[in-house]
Amino acid sequence: MPHFILDCSENILELQKPREVLEEVLETAYATGLFEKNDIKVRLNPFKHSLVQGSDDDFIHVFANIMEGRNTEQKSNLSKQIVAKLKSMFPSTPIISINIRDFEKASYCNKKML
Repeated sequence: MPHFILDCSENILELQKPREVLEEVLETAYATGLFEKNDIKVRLNPFKHSLVQGSDDDFIHVFANIMEGRNTEQKSNLSKQIVAKLKSMFPSTPIISINIRDFEKASYCNKKML
């Protein structure tokens, strides 16, 4: 169920193989113990043109969408673990960040639920 969507500058794809980035985020999220491995979805959106903090420097921002029910400490740990992993993979990238949004269980639906 959790979705991790990475927005990044296009140059990021030249620094690491996209598949490796996706797999590392998946493994890091799984290692927190919050999710089943087969439920985790990770996607990457490279941007050819961007202006972040007034610059065209490289960046990675992760939008994490997870089912409600995790506490603040769990979400904080998840954020820190993913940023730490990306920082180790991209040590010269000046902007690496994440935000976590909760899905509301009552309004979430997928085709298996119908």
